[in-house]
Amino acid sequence: MSNELERLQKRIANSGYTSRRKAETLIVEGKVQVNGETVTELGTKVKESDEVSVEGVPLELEDKIYILFNKPTQVITSVSDDRGRTVVTDYFDDLETRIYPVGRLDYDTGGVLLLTNDGTFTNLMTHPRYKIKKKYVAKLKGYLMREEVAQLEKGIKLDDGITQPAAVKIKRQDKEKDTTHVEITISEGRNRQVRRMFEYFGHKVSKLTRIQFGPLDLKGLNAGEGRVLSPHEVKTLRQLAENGSLK
Repeated sequence: MSNELERLQKRIANSGYTSRRKAETLIVEGKVQVNGETVTELGTKVKESDEVSVEGVPLELEDKIYILFNKPTQVITSVSDDRGRTVVTDYFDDLETRIYPVGRLDYDTGGVLLLTNDGTFTNLMTHPRYKIKKKYVAKLKGYLMREEVAQLEKGIKLDDGITQPAAVKIKRQDKEKDTTHVEITISEGRNRQVRRMFEYFGHKVSKLTRIQFGPLDLKGLNAGEGRVLSPHEVKTLRQLAENGSLK
C-alpha cells in the first residue's frame, strides 16, 4: 500500500463520491472525517491507508474506468439536468461506478466525448496547458474565405481572449446552398469555442461534430454508443498531455 500523500479533496473526488470542488465545500462544512476525526482544512493530505468518511459514509476507492462515447446531439453533457432532458450519463445507467464527462460538448454538438471517474485524468485532458488536440467537422452558412482561414490559423480575438492557432481545412463549398463544410482542429476547450470562432466572421454553424480527441476517433461507434478505453489508449492520452507528444 502506498504511503504517498494526496490532498483530501482529491481523494474524495477520485473515489467517485463527488467533484473536487464539491468535496472542498464538504470539508469546510465539517462533513469529512479522517481516521474518525473531523477535518476542515483544505490543505489536509492523507495516505492511502487513512480511513476517510464523507457525511458519515466511508469512502471506497473505485477501480478507474475510461469510456469513449459518441454523444448524440440534443443531449446534455452533464450528470443531471433540472429540466429533465437526457444527459450523457443516462446511457450508462447499468454501471455501478459513477462517471463524469471530461470537458463539455454543446447540446447541439455531437461526437467524441470521454467519461471517467478519474479526476486526475480529467484535469490532464481539459486543462489548457496540456493542449490535447480536438478535431471537428462543421457545416457553415456562407463561404469561408481564404483570408478568414488564415486568421483562424493565426488566432482571433474573442470576448474571452485570443484563440490559439487552429488547423483549418475546407472540405466542400456549395454555391447553390451557400454553405461551407470545414474541418477544424483546436487545442483549447472554451465554451462554444468552435461556433464562436466561425461566428466571428458571420458564419453560423448549422451542424458540428467532434470527430477526434487526441488519437481517438468515432470508428465503430454509432451515435449513443460507447466503449471502454484500453490501458494502452489511456496511457497514450496521458503521455500526450504530459509530454506534448508520443514517445
